[in-house]
Amino acid sequence: MKLVIGTFLFSVASALLPILNVEAYLAAVALKAHNLSDWQLAAVGGGGQSVGKILWYFAGIHSLKIRWIRQKMDTEKWQISYEKWHERIVGRPLFAGAISFGSAVTGFPPLAVIAVLAGTLRMNFTIFMVTVFVGRTIRFWLVLAGVSMLFGH
Repeated sequence: MKLVIGTFLFSVASALLPILNVEAYLAAVALKAHNLSDWQLAAVGGGGQSVGKILWYFAGIHSLKIRWIRQKMDTEKWQISYEKWHERIVGRPLFAGAISFGSAVTGFPPLAVIAVLAGTLRMNFTIFMVTVFVGRTIRFWLVLAGVSMLFGH
C-alpha cells in the first residue's frame, strides 16, 4: 500500500514539476511491485498525473485574474485569437477531448501547457479530466508493457 501511495504522490509531483520523470519512476516500481499488474500501476500513475494536471487547469482559469494577462487580452489581436480558440474548444467538445487525449498519450504538445490552455479557454472539465486520466493511463501502460517485455516483469 505504501508503494501505491508513494507512486500516486510522485505522479502528482511529476505533473507539477516536469523535471521529475514519472515514466522512469513507474518502470523502477514495476520491477519491485510484483503484486501489481501493469494496468493497476498505470492507473495509479494516471490518477496522480490527472490530479496534478487538474491543478494546472485551475491555474489557467485563475490566470485571467492577473492584471498583466488581462492587459494583454485587451488587445484586438489577442481577443480575435482567444475567441477563435474558445469556439474551437468549447464549441467542439470532441475536438477539445481529442487534443487533450492526444497530448496525454504522446506528451506533445506538453500536457501542462494544454492543461493551462484548457482552463483558460474553459474547456469542459469532465472531458478534460477523463481524457487526461485515460490518456495518461494508456501512456504509462505502454511504458510498463515495454519494461515487462525487456525484463520479464
